[in-house]
Amino acid sequence: MRTLKKIAGVFALVFAMLLSTNVQAQDSDIVELAVATDDLSTLVTAVKAAGLVETLQSDGPFTVFAPTNAAFEALPEGVLEMLLKPENKDQLTAVLTYHVVPAEVMSGDLEDGMKAKTVEGSEVTININYGNVTVDGAKVAMADINASNGVVHVIDTVILPPSIKEALAAAEKEKSDKDW
Repeated sequence: MRTLKKIAGVFALVFAMLLSTNVQAQDSDIVELAVATDDLSTLVTAVKAAGLVETLQSDGPFTVFAPTNAAFEALPEGVLEMLLKPENKDQLTAVLTYHVVPAEVMSGDLEDGMKAKTVEGSEVTININYGNVTVDGAKVAMADINASNGVVHVIDTVILPPSIKEALAAAEKEKSDKDW
């Protein structure tokens, strides 16, 4: 019986911590939430470089698919550095706004194969397979983090809009053609 009470106490403590974290998140806007999350520091740097801080602090609601630092590190060599250059602000903005849907979309709202139009203008595709959710192939690592102006879903990959994918493919082809 004591063991059962201890287990119940641990579950109550964990539940209280999760509830407390969610309440704190709801008091923060999307940018404040990202700033307070160490694993989203590269995203914060990119949002600042693109001049999107005020936009993501506005009323919303927004759904942000937030790539982790590891997701940014996994981009092909030189891509992040290139995007962060001031002269490439338009491309960086396109990449970041491709991660934002101008509505609040909770995980319970998702259906396999659904499309969601992004602020960038293109659509992302949501897939659900055995409980695993992906957005354009990026796995949702943590879902439904409430903010005062929307919701954040943490993803394990930086998703790229079609225009950026095409430009990278063309640059790669040009590079490989020169190597011949």
